[in-house]
Amino acid sequence: MTRLKFLGTRANTDATSPYHSKHSGLLLNEKILFDLGEEEFLQHEPEVIFITHLHPDHAVFIVEDIEVEVPIYAPEESDDIEVRIMPDHVDFETCTISSIPTIHSKLVESRAYLIEGDHRILYTGDMVWIEKKYHSAFGELDLVITDGSFIRQGGRVMGDKQGNIWGHKGIPDLVEFFRPCAAHIVFTHLGKWFYGNASESRRKVKSLSREVTIDLAYDGMVLDLR
Repeated sequence: MTRLKFLGTRANTDATSPYHSKHSGLLLNEKILFDLGEEEFLQHEPEVIFITHLHPDHAVFIVEDIEVEVPIYAPEESDDIEVRIMPDHVDFETCTISSIPTIHSKLVESRAYLIEGDHRILYTGDMVWIEKKYHSAFGELDLVITDGSFIRQGGRVMGDKQGNIWGHKGIPDLVEFFRPCAAHIVFTHLGKWFYGNASESRRKVKSLSREVTIDLAYDGMVLDLR
């Protein structure tokens, strides 16, 4: 069995609700933490932490002076805390975690993490796109956990004259992107669009595809994959 606990599901927005008040954090099998959006996540005593990118809502040590006594892997070095540059993969007793470059920010590097153990899970963090040369790494996925910042088609994507893009792709785009390889998609990092009417927001997202199971995460949500 693979257990996933969503510790935080709120995007970098002032909007909040009782079950969506904490920034990004996902705990795998009580031991491995993906993103450290809140200092309190350290109370779960993870053995290792993987950061998708060095923005404060994913890496709280950017804005808060905290002590972390376990290894932190990230796409690049930080001036705020000691991190290890993420290699191609890290092997554990029960799974292997591989790094896949993503497109998200103009200023910081970003990575998705492919978890391969009893199940194959992709945790993307925030994203616009993953280059086609990396798509073969996906294979058949049991679960994708990805960016719920924007509900509108196209999301919020910016660019420059050199052809660089950054921002967040929309939820409908990400459903279409991952539908061929994923049996189940969970959106986290929920943006301002979600909080006006949570029930209606959930209904709208679930209606986007009949071919794949779609869910919205909430703080404290547990998924047990068998």
